Amino acid sequence: MESTPSTLHIINNPTSKNLDDDGREKRTGTWVTASAHIITAVIGSGVLSLAWAIAQLGWVAGPAVLITFSFITYFTSTLLADAYRAPDPVHGKRNYTYMDVVRASLGGRNVLLCGIAQYANLVGVTVGYTITASISIVAVKKSNCYHDHGHSAHCNPSNYPFMAVFAVIQMVLSQIPNFHKLSWLSIVAAVMSFAYSLIGLGLSIAKVAGGVDTKTTLTGTEVGQHLSSSEKVWRMFQAVGDIAFAYAYSTVLVEIQDTLRSHPPENKMMKRASLVGVSTTTLFYMLCGCIGYAAFGNDAPGNFLTGFGFYEPFWLIDIANVCIAIHLIGAYQVFCQPLFGFVELKCRQRWPESKFITTEHEVNVPCCGVYPINMFRLVWRTAYVIVTALVAMIFPFFNSFLGLIGAGSFYPLSVYFPVEMYIARVKIRKFSFTWVWLKILSYTCLVVSLVAAVGSVQGLLSDLKKYKPFETVS
Repeated sequence: MESTPSTLHIINNPTSKNLDDDGREKRTGTWVTASAHIITAVIGSGVLSLAWAIAQLGWVAGPAVLITFSFITYFTSTLLADAYRAPDPVHGKRNYTYMDVVRASLGGRNVLLCGIAQYANLVGVTVGYTITASISIVAVKKSNCYHDHGHSAHCNPSNYPFMAVFAVIQMVLSQIPNFHKLSWLSIVAAVMSFAYSLIGLGLSIAKVAGGVDTKTTLTGTEVGQHLSSSEKVWRMFQAVGDIAFAYAYSTVLVEIQDTLRSHPPENKMMKRASLVGVSTTTLFYMLCGCIGYAAFGNDAPGNFLTGFGFYEPFWLIDIANVCIAIHLIGAYQVFCQPLFGFVELKCRQRWPESKFITTEHEVNVPCCGVYPINMFRLVWRTAYVIVTALVAMIFPFFNSFLGLIGAGSFYPLSVYFPVEMYIARVKIRKFSFTWVWLKILSYTCLVVSLVAAVGSVQGLLSDLKKYKPFETVS
């Protein structure tokens, strides 16, 4: 009998043509969709804060740190891509999550440490994106307010209604079953990231071409009346951390790779996608960071589209901030889908007889076709979005804490586990040349993470001193 919009029935035994060789849903991803996922995950709204980061480090160290971390990120991502199948990177058994990859290559306590680092980071990122998206929409209201009433006007709308709107949108999008169905959203989000990055870049070029009177130096912001030596050091630490974590997408790399079709081999397509994603990201980072620094000098704002380094043309600022918000809607899903999948898998394993958890219903949605609905997925994912929105509202300075979470996850997920799994898989001899330089790379990144963590703690303490619950965020 043909389904009507109100018809509800149980999905039974999908045909084998829709399944992979291991019985799971057939993968259809390509290096193009994987590149979109990577760009969505990596090019966050932080791209527009890179002018501030370069201002803290200067013309020498700033670009050097950007380039260095782009190479490190690409290199470790190739190591991680080869660990997706084990023991052979082409014909070995698939590992569907980062924890599965670590379990297959290292095992033991490493699996628990990986899970803690990965999922704590994912939760932190989703809370941070709720805050950041609301800031971008508030910036639209501010831009219009400044345009109407002058740049000295008191324009301070509340973030909380926009956090609620963002949460409602995420409740709907969170019903996308898994990463395999997320490609269209990532492509839209990637386009948005290009749009607001190009707007910020264009405005910076226009300001430089207009003959700005700004001061830039080889070493960045200068110690003086408005900046103490200790504050300079803290800012440099935070800037290095911002750049390091701006490149980190290892948290979701394995889950992205698990969307790729099996031919050509997934590791080859993932390496190609990583090259495209990291190269594109680095190009935008260098342009936005360096030209933004040239435009604003040592007084560069944290984000010149939401911090109002630019006031006019106000309509273009509005478009850019709307693009940021749309991008973060997609990025939220890229980071929360691995967490959703992990919890749902564990619940199915723990209660395999529960129809509430395991039964998939097919709903015929007008204009959208047939859509699978699972009651447990509906309840749990909605609850998760509500909780992250509430945390964002209660702790609106959470982005400072997010830096601390990033410091704790960058080293293990982006460097330590990829390097250690490569050493174990290839059986590299201890104290050989390759073993030594891999260890040097690993320990150097550990130091960077610790430095960034110290800077984040200092920023967190500063936020706490002036913190008042449910105070309007500007």
